[in-house]
Amino acid sequence: MWLQVLFDLPTKSKKDRKAASRFRHDLLDLGFEMSQFSVYQRFCSGKEMAENVIKKIEQNLPEAGKIHILTFTDKQYENMKTFRGKERGKKQKNPEQFSLF
Repeated sequence: MWLQVLFDLPTKSKKDRKAASRFRHDLLDLGFEMSQFSVYQRFCSGKEMAENVIKKIEQNLPEAGKIHILTFTDKQYENMKTFRGKERGKKQKNPEQFSLF
């Protein structure tokens, strides 16, 4: 399962910029990668893990702005089309499963 966080945060004042920066750093600390400037995503091993990560995000929400959190399956992620300019980007791959033996 994948989580994607999309946000539009105010940056007019120094306080707003600091809150927006803190939110982005919190996402990175939670294992998210930046897909675009205001779009971050990460892989979760299942629905329960995704719900736990969402709860952690909720605890660190800034006071202002708009934030959306999307969840989608591995298959939906594989079907994502990516373009860089007019050229098609590499096909997205799911991370490999970890084996601990």
